Amino acid sequence: MATVETRNIRKSFGSVQAVNGVDLSTKEGEFLVLLGSSGCGKTTLLRMIAGLEKPTSGEVLIAGEVVNEMPPRARKIAMVFQSYALYPHMTVFKNIAFPLKAQRMGTEAIRQKVEWAAGLFGIELLLHRKPRQLSGGERQRVALARAVVREPAVFLLDEPLSNLDAKLRASARDELQQFQRRIGTTTIYVTHDQVEAMGLGDRIAVMQHGKVRQIGTPMEVYDEPADTFVAAFLGSPPMNLMEGKDCLVGFRPEHFLPKEAFPMTGAAPVPFRVTRLEYLGADRLLYGVLERPFPEQKVIARLPSTVSIPIQPGERYEFVVQEKDLRFFDRDAGHRTEARPLVAQFA
Repeated sequence: MATVETRNIRKSFGSVQAVNGVDLSTKEGEFLVLLGSSGCGKTTLLRMIAGLEKPTSGEVLIAGEVVNEMPPRARKIAMVFQSYALYPHMTVFKNIAFPLKAQRMGTEAIRQKVEWAAGLFGIELLLHRKPRQLSGGERQRVALARAVVREPAVFLLDEPLSNLDAKLRASARDELQQFQRRIGTTTIYVTHDQVEAMGLGDRIAVMQHGKVRQIGTPMEVYDEPADTFVAAFLGSPPMNLMEGKDCLVGFRPEHFLPKEAFPMTGAAPVPFRVTRLEYLGADRLLYGVLERPFPEQKVIARLPSTVSIPIQPGERYEFVVQEKDLRFFDRDAGHRTEARPLVAQFA
């Protein structure tokens, strides 16, 4: 196992700053997820760690050694791309064996290694097929087996599940996490999908415009967002943000609940006029506006299916949110501020 560290790393393409001073450090055996929307710099950062892009400035360290001038093959990393990049004219066996042949490993040793890697992913019966004869999930397993056969110190995964359908992605996430836990290799995983990030990562680094806005466990970045960007980026629907007197006040839709079903001590009722309802099976999303303490500000409530109170668009209801579930942010800079009495925001 090894650690990966970046020190004030930057990458510019002309006047565009793709990665802007990122300091990042993994723990040994950690599953770290780089999460952000398209163009935020997460893949460029991964490619600099892999040695496929040269940093404009800053340092990349693997196992405590600066590797800026090392070629990819010398960094003891394995990378799985979004496209899988399998050789169409080769069988599965030959695809997995390819990096070992490049290392001039003996024939019998290659066979044993390939069978070991194929066994990890349950693709032993596919070794004689070619990629065109495989499903998307099977191709993904072959790409992972080809990466693991080299026994790298670090895995770098660039959205490897994005080509799978929703059902297969869910099962592939589970398999990938179990595999990573089993072998304990330090893994950095790039995705724009927050469900993948929350389900896979030991920690998540949320990125925007080439910078890391927050890094922490899934619970930390969701429950304790460092700024309004993280608060609004994570969650479906995102956190409600209200304009207070001297700050922004935020709360998650699942914490905004009907007073009738959730009588809470220390929580003042809030008049909520529902304008639209979405039934999603396990949840109901209620869109509407507040009548106070933040008049006419739009909010979303998320009710689990276990709450059977009838709700009709156009009607007014009493909702509550506990003060412990409120988050406060600076109005101008957007960063988190200390908790304060809610009454002061609309006095």
